[in-house]
Amino acid sequence: MKKLLLMAFFAVISAVSVNAQKFALIDMEYILKNIPAYERANEQLTQQSKRWQGEIDDVTMEAQNLYKKYQSESIFLSDEQRTKREQEILAKEKQASELKRKYFGPEGELYKKRESLMAPIQDEIYNAVKEICEAKGYSAVVDRASAVSIIYASPKIDISNEVLVKLGYSN
Repeated sequence: MKKLLLMAFFAVISAVSVNAQKFALIDMEYILKNIPAYERANEQLTQQSKRWQGEIDDVTMEAQNLYKKYQSESIFLSDEQRTKREQEILAKEKQASELKRKYFGPEGELYKKRESLMAPIQDEIYNAVKEICEAKGYSAVVDRASAVSIIYASPKIDISNEVLVKLGYSN
């Protein structure tokens, strides 16, 4: 009997502690779409990316043109001239791949630029969410946009609009 009462007591304590936790949702995509600075940063990244891709395409085109020219003239070239042309082609192809890595690689210029433009916006959003959570007593906040395992969530616990208001973007 004592064991049964003890187990019941622990079950009630566990249930109370689980119910004491409050959760909230945010939709990061929705929040970001409503922040003009994010849209401007995205546009800057897109334009810079296009410029860099154009530069890479130019070098790649030069390599292709050198190769076509080499193919059409190869029968008239000496071994030494062939070797020199092949090295020129390889150097251009290597230059294109180095540019691609420099601009679009894991630690490339695009990554650095994205980090410098987006980090302040993300920090601002994080701080706003943190302040709301501390004020309202939320234990956890889940991003609806990136949480693939959420099947349904009540709109009552979505604090996305509160975050936008806290950031100064009333909706």
